[in-house]
Amino acid sequence: MKTLFLLTAASAIALATPAVAQTMDHSNMPGMKMPAKPAPAAKPNPDAKPRAATPQRGAPRLAQDKPTTAPVVDACPPEHAAMGHCKPEGATSPEREEAAADPEQRVGGAQDPAPGAADSNCPPEHAEMGHCVPQSARTSEPDAMQDMAMPMGEAMGSLGTALPAGDAPAPAAPEPDYADRVWGATTMQPARDALRREHGGGNYSQVMIDLAEIKIADGHTGYKFEADAWFGGDINRFVVKADGEGEFGEPFGDVELKALYSRAIGPYFNLQAGVRQDLGVGPDRTHAVIGVEGLAPYWFEVDGYLYLSTQGEVRASASAEYDQRLTQRLILQPKIEFDLSAEDIPEIGIGSGLTSAEFGLRLRYEIAREFAPYIGIVHEAKFGRTADFARAAGDDPSSTNLVVGVRAWF
Repeated sequence: MKTLFLLTAASAIALATPAVAQTMDHSNMPGMKMPAKPAPAAKPNPDAKPRAATPQRGAPRLAQDKPTTAPVVDACPPEHAAMGHCKPEGATSPEREEAAADPEQRVGGAQDPAPGAADSNCPPEHAEMGHCVPQSARTSEPDAMQDMAMPMGEAMGSLGTALPAGDAPAPAAPEPDYADRVWGATTMQPARDALRREHGGGNYSQVMIDLAEIKIADGHTGYKFEADAWFGGDINRFVVKADGEGEFGEPFGDVELKALYSRAIGPYFNLQAGVRQDLGVGPDRTHAVIGVEGLAPYWFEVDGYLYLSTQGEVRASASAEYDQRLTQRLILQPKIEFDLSAEDIPEIGIGSGLTSAEFGLRLRYEIAREFAPYIGIVHEAKFGRTADFARAAGDDPSSTNLVVGVRAWF
């Protein structure tokens, strides 16, 4: 008996749940704007019992009228229409109204489907929500694309890099400086000149006294100097060089003056050309000069020159030096120089071949970068016919000297 009672209660609950769901009020859902509920119709008073009509004897009973048609059931309740789940009958979308008002705007001239040609797989309410595409719309798309095929083909033909050659003039090349487009090249040129002067493109000058020393040897004392000055920029410069040596108490010694044009031929080397004038002992001579100077690998400072005199004599000279920094201010500098001649020149005591060489080792202390006294030792030697000319003049062809001097630049 107890089991029968539980089964009866469960059946009642199961049957009541669908009824409750059917009467759920969707208007309380957030974001749902529901239409106003119609006023409930007046219910008859259940207590008032209708008075039964007394049938009259002999009066015929009239048959009750039966409905001839089935009651109309609305497939789209108002609450479903408000949520967009369906569309009431008789309502049309704005797009359909515009299409009906202007048939020309329909893509490809597609015609509306005939009445009654609804797609059973795509009801109107599903099509309105974009859940499916009716059969009539699918059949009209090829016609629309067919109408668009020609313009699209023409448009695609003009894309890509395979374009027909034109005869229009080429556009003007842009200015290298963007400011010229606004202010003009004439106005901006002074500003660029000032910028170059301040950032390495200007003209500078320097005077370098590389050697200014006294040579102390057995029985006599001499001097030697090497200096140069230049004016210009990073690429083009005007250079003046002066080299000389002699002995104290004797007439003016040998002096070489060079005036050169220097042009950078790379980050580390300059090509130089100009004239050289010899003064001092012997006849004066003028030479045309060409040579190079610069910084070789491993920080060797090198130079080499070729000379052609007005008498057709060909000579050459070369030198190399290296600064070995022992401390931040103490620097050891080895240096080698040698001279060559293509022929004998007896009037100035020079023979052909390797004429002379000099090997020096100097230790300097930089009190300031611009001023450094030094002390060192230098060995000089003459070779070949040049040594013979020195012996004939009563000079020693080789000597070793102690040198004391100063190196400065400004």
